[in-house]
Amino acid sequence: METAKKITVETTVHIPVETVWKYWTEPAHIKKWNNASDEWHTPVAENDLRAGGKFLSRMEAKDGSFGFDFSGIYDEVILHEVIAYTLGDGRKVKITFKGLENGTEVIETFDAETSNPIEFQQQGWQAILDNFKKYAEQTTI
Repeated sequence: METAKKITVETTVHIPVETVWKYWTEPAHIKKWNNASDEWHTPVAENDLRAGGKFLSRMEAKDGSFGFDFSGIYDEVILHEVIAYTLGDGRKVKITFKGLENGTEVIETFDAETSNPIEFQQQGWQAILDNFKKYAEQTTI
C-alpha cells in the first residue's frame, strides 16, 4: 500500500492549554468554530473522547447545497497533550497540544486524501484551525 502524504497545519492560541482542550473537544464549542468559512457550519457534533470512542461532526453549507459527516474513532487520547484518530476512510490524524508561557501551540498532522490537491487540503484544514484560534481567543476575553 502506498504511504499517504502527511500534511501539517499549526497555530498558537493565546490561552492556556486546559481551555484550548475544552474548546477543542466539547460538542457545544465544536459547533461554533468547526468551519473553514462563514458559508459553512457544523449543526451536529458528537464526541466520545477516549481511545476507542467515536466522534462525528456534520459539516454543511449554510445554503443547504452540500454537507458531509466528518467522523472517526480515537486511537489515543492524552489529556491536554495528544488526540489521535482514524477517519472512516482509514486516514490517520494526530493533534498535539503544547502549553507555552503565553498560550498553546496546536499542531495537526493528517494523511492527505487523493481526490483534492494537497494545497487545497492544507488551506482548508488551516482555515478551520485559524477559525478555532479566533473563536477560542474571543470566547476567553
